[in-house]
Amino acid sequence: MSDIDPAILDARLTAQRRLLARLVAALEPAARQPVIDWLGQRETLRDGQEDPGAVPTEDVGPALATAEEFRMILRLTQDRLHETDQG
Repeated sequence: MSDIDPAILDARLTAQRRLLARLVAALEPAARQPVIDWLGQRETLRDGQEDPGAVPTEDVGPALATAEEFRMILRLTQDRLHETDQG
């Protein structure tokens, strides 16, 4: 897996984020809101600090990356819903 071009890997991740956001946005509101809430709860690293991630700790990188992924999916979902409302 380390032989994959970083640009290709980034393009694949972007496609997956967009697909996930589209799927969440397509849910009925009663099913969508719990998923949006769940994403919202995970978009910030919970490491017990007042300013999450401010003090580097061992193995915080993957946790920060995970929180960032949830944040990106949530934002894409919100953007998709906003587009749907206006269109």
